[in-house]
Amino acid sequence: MDKFFPRAIFPKLEHLPRSYFLGHHQAGLAKMRSLLNQTDLIIECRDYRVPLSSQNPMLEEALPGKSRLIIYTKQDLGTNGTSEDRKREHLIRASLPSSSVLFSDIHNQRTAKKVIEFAREHTERKQSITGSLAMIVGMPNVGKSSLLNALRRVGLGRGKVAHTGAQPGVTRKIGTCVKIVENTDGGGGGGAYILDTPGVFIPHVPNSETMLKLALCGCVKDSILAPVILADYLLYHLNLQDSSLYSEYSAPTNDVEALLESLASKTGRLRKQGSPDLDAAAMWLIQRWRNGHLGRFVLDRVTIGELQDATRKGNMNQSISHARALNQSRH
Repeated sequence: MDKFFPRAIFPKLEHLPRSYFLGHHQAGLAKMRSLLNQTDLIIECRDYRVPLSSQNPMLEEALPGKSRLIIYTKQDLGTNGTSEDRKREHLIRASLPSSSVLFSDIHNQRTAKKVIEFAREHTERKQSITGSLAMIVGMPNVGKSSLLNALRRVGLGRGKVAHTGAQPGVTRKIGTCVKIVENTDGGGGGGAYILDTPGVFIPHVPNSETMLKLALCGCVKDSILAPVILADYLLYHLNLQDSSLYSEYSAPTNDVEALLESLASKTGRLRKQGSPDLDAAAMWLIQRWRNGHLGRFVLDRVTIGELQDATRKGNMNQSISHARALNQSRH
């Protein structure tokens, strides 16, 4: 058998849509700005699997001057606990010296306890009879509402207060204040509260591969990009990691249609005439990876240089200028 060689690069797909900045994203961001003076802490969620691509510079520009806790959610879907994973996390922490950083698995209570302790200490330092208010922000579907529910459950032993779903856009408006910490004994007074907010997408994605990464992680609705294209991008990454991850369905291949045809046949995803339903097979493959059943790995390349590029002022200005242009075009 010939030795298998995975693709070294994924082709640029310039025809892909590069925006998902919806009306409720803009309205939500405006509301967040109006509440900034009442807010003591910004909790920004980013997806652990795309730690660079899920960073939204607009949230930093629109919500300045507050203490910031950055939480990389869904850690359980992107790490195997290796030295390479720990090195990546160290680089991320070092790149954010002015912010506190946590890596989160909402299925592990220790994560929620760390956030609660951070909120409690922040509340006690404030020393206010009304307590403290945090605003939880981030890109669509990065796990904000799931984190809020975990904090409520661990902090107060109560049920969920925020609706969650597999697709982005479940939270479309800023909710009411939710208590996660009871009144503190250290002079903090009224406890710690959190505001859940709608996810805000960047107005303009810098390149097609970043859009593919965000779509693969579920930050845009599945109807925005063709499933077979998304499955092909996933196949590209699976082969770079370990082609045996999909060995149950196919021999190693760079041909996404061959993989999907074999998968459709073996899982019964067929059309009425018995032909393989490639779109259905593609979505099944994507969901398997999203749920952690086809390997756990990070899509972004995280190096010192890449981290510096992600925080450059030029990237921020580009996104903000697109947002302002979009806003002006609507008036």
